[in-house]
Amino acid sequence: MPKLKLEDLAEVREKARKSMSLREGAARVKMTVHMGTCGIAAGSRKILEAALREVEGRDLRDVMVTTSGCAGLCSREPMATVEVVGEAPVKYVDLTEGKIKEIFTEHVLGGNIAQQYALAIGSERTY
Repeated sequence: MPKLKLEDLAEVREKARKSMSLREGAARVKMTVHMGTCGIAAGSRKILEAALREVEGRDLRDVMVTTSGCAGLCSREPMATVEVVGEAPVKYVDLTEGKIKEIFTEHVLGGNIAQQYALAIGSERTY
């Protein structure tokens, strides 16, 4: 393995900074990919990677992509929840990389819920 140069370290730092800014902080839109064991087995890692590619490829600063554990609907994995500031969260199910791109274009960028992939609109509450 060749020795790292200062420029190499700067490149690694910048790549890590961009990745962290996508997964932390405040944003206009938060997309949570559910990554419980069942989600991972169903392919949620590819969904996460596809969502990150969409945000990175468009160089968006107001969209955050994060992960969570199991959402409790194993048979509908992979799943993601989209939360737009001031609007009810939307849970999307049975996702593929193609579907997440459509959801990103329709909902995250366009502001319209992708009804064909949505399971529920609103928050679950336990009293």
